[in-house]
Amino acid sequence: MTGGLLGIALVSLGMVLTPGPNMIYLVSRSITQGRRAGLISLIGVALGFTVYLTATCLGLTAIFAYVPAAYTVLKLAGAAYLLWLAWNAVRPGGTSAFEPRELAIEPPRKLFAMGLLTCLLNPKIAILYLSLLPQFIDPAMGHVLLQSLALGSVQILIGTLVNALIAVSAGTLAAFLAGRPLWLRIQRYLMGTVLAGIAVHLIADRSKALAPA
Repeated sequence: MTGGLLGIALVSLGMVLTPGPNMIYLVSRSITQGRRAGLISLIGVALGFTVYLTATCLGLTAIFAYVPAAYTVLKLAGAAYLLWLAWNAVRPGGTSAFEPRELAIEPPRKLFAMGLLTCLLNPKIAILYLSLLPQFIDPAMGHVLLQSLALGSVQILIGTLVNALIAVSAGTLAAFLAGRPLWLRIQRYLMGTVLAGIAVHLIADRSKALAPA
């Protein structure tokens, strides 16, 4: 189980550092309306993580028990999505999340709701839970539900902490990176390499579908 926790931690870190809807929204909100607004939005994002985790945990056991082939399908789908993220990170003309959009000033309740909605509609989070999290469950240990909860909790912890750091430091980072395009390219290529490596590992993995707990 320790290996699974470390694996999901690395995947979660790589994905949260790769620009996506959550990061772009939090950075834009923090720069436009301040750190407090970014952190309120992040509470909504964290709730979105919890919703995905709950839904995934309730469905994983049943899916893998009755449709074993679903494990392979989800694994390949997850690997394909990671490769797509890797390509978008390194492709010519790729953009940075620290080139924020202009957003209207919103009250706390709407900030929370928009953070939640952004997370729930984020395909990267859906793929993370439905396709990638199952790869780190050890069938020999049983208790698929408990393993899923533990792995998902690691993702929520890492995702929330890293996004909090991003929200708090968004303005400073945007100003720092604005005049340093080389740093932006290094960040993009590093994250693209990590995600591509994980995708290749998943494709090469010959493990069987999970057995029912």
